Amino acid sequence: MAAKPQRSRAARPFDRSYYTVGSLLARQAKAIGRQPALVWEGGAWSYAEIDRRSRALATALRARGIGPGTSVLLMLDNHADYILLWLALARIGAIEVPVNTAYLGDLLRHVTASSGATVLIAEAGYLERFTDAVTAEAKLARLILRGEAATLPPRLARLQCHGLGELLAETATDDAPDERDPQKIMAVMYTSGTTGASKGVLCSYAHALEYSRCVVEVLDLRKGDRYYNVLPLFHIAGQWAAVFACFIAGSTAILKPRFSVSAFWDDIRQFKCNVTLLLGAMANLLYRAAPAKADRKHPLDKILVVPLFPEIRDFERRFGVRVTTNYGSTEVGVPLRSGFNRRKPRLFQLANARSCGRVVDDRFEVRVVDERDEEVPPGTPGELVVRPKVPWIVMAGYLNEPAKTVEAWRNLWLHTGDLMMRDKAGNYYFLDRIKDAIRRRGENISSIEIENGILQFAKILECAVYPVPSPLTEQEVMAAVVAKPDTALDLVELNAFLETALPKFMVPRYYRLATTLPKTPTGKIQKVLLRNEGLGAPHWDREAAAGTDGNQQRPKRH
Repeated sequence: MAAKPQRSRAARPFDRSYYTVGSLLARQAKAIGRQPALVWEGGAWSYAEIDRRSRALATALRARGIGPGTSVLLMLDNHADYILLWLALARIGAIEVPVNTAYLGDLLRHVTASSGATVLIAEAGYLERFTDAVTAEAKLARLILRGEAATLPPRLARLQCHGLGELLAETATDDAPDERDPQKIMAVMYTSGTTGASKGVLCSYAHALEYSRCVVEVLDLRKGDRYYNVLPLFHIAGQWAAVFACFIAGSTAILKPRFSVSAFWDDIRQFKCNVTLLLGAMANLLYRAAPAKADRKHPLDKILVVPLFPEIRDFERRFGVRVTTNYGSTEVGVPLRSGFNRRKPRLFQLANARSCGRVVDDRFEVRVVDERDEEVPPGTPGELVVRPKVPWIVMAGYLNEPAKTVEAWRNLWLHTGDLMMRDKAGNYYFLDRIKDAIRRRGENISSIEIENGILQFAKILECAVYPVPSPLTEQEVMAAVVAKPDTALDLVELNAFLETALPKFMVPRYYRLATTLPKTPTGKIQKVLLRNEGLGAPHWDREAAAGTDGNQQRPKRH
């Protein structure tokens, strides 16, 4: 019998003291000061040390003219220094602008110029990317360098330059108060650019802490939990959903530079981690690795996987873990979530292997709407729109893009750009990014549904499905596929499999063999790059390959 939909709850009271980074750190330093807050290969800091070190660094930054409202670009790798800088900037009211470490050329120029940042804090190894062309429109006046650079690009050489080491060595703290206004802008988080040019999302202090607080609830984070994080700190998931969530809960964040399938379980055992967050692609790669006798010999218990994949229940059983999920974005925070409690549906549970959760209804209202912004009934796909019940917990807008801000906020709802569906029980289902959905011969197709079907084929490691121009009208379906290592992949066999696994209108017309797929540093496949290549990239057309006898001509094996 289906569960009854949840009744909407009253908005949670707004607690100003909760939303300040400085007061949070001070509180934890007083309550659990000796407990490790951050651990990395070869080092660890307690909550008391994190509080003291970030306060001292805030003083050093203030002494260099960095204060409330100063926009600061950070192009840094995953390490403890990054976390100290982020916390110190938050304490003094400066605006953090994290930069994707894969950016260069026009992408880097766009962020550097559009952010209006006057300070750059960067690894020495990234400085060569800041060419005259990249910095031509920048307002940079000061450089803080991590590491040593033999030479500086001409424009950077004219900036006031400091070594990060000298700032970190200073231990004095001034009497300037921490920033305490929850509606002030704490960060400009640029979207990952998977569907187009990245936009700068204006995030308040309340937005950052509420996003992180929701993850604390999703994962049931507690004091003593050890949270393994491999996501980059320039990304909202690595910084807020992992590290910041730990600081709120009083857990320990384990910081690693990057994700590795071969190192993952050894790391979990070495650092005694019982919690982690994995992108769906990461969890899928772990699942597709060869089974081992030690698959259950580890302390990992709770995993947040976003998004889920069809074999997630088998993943739980194989590795002896509990999995939960949520739906969130840089713009809207985390309005939908699941949890681990299977006895009390009111307290959230993972309804099935496809749902991304139910509404966090003491903080958000959500609807699924059609192209006219009219709400659609259960079982009907539409765009997810969101609005907050608590002030300042979703984006304040897009930086310097008023038209896109108005478009996103039309009719008093924040439009996510995500295709979603809800059932009668109140569970929500993510179907696709609207820009990634495919219109083929009158049918609306979810690229994710096709990808899930392709991943059922035993020889596939990963794949991406996206639209390409149709010689008739509308669009056709292209599937880029990567074979498992040392595996011969026959596209005719794959196509025959999909003809039995998917509705006929979902079976791709075009297939592309690839050794790798383009990804952001957070592991998201950049479909925009694949779409831009379209039919210009080498591919196999199953319709053109069909002979007069109806048999398929076999493409070369991979």
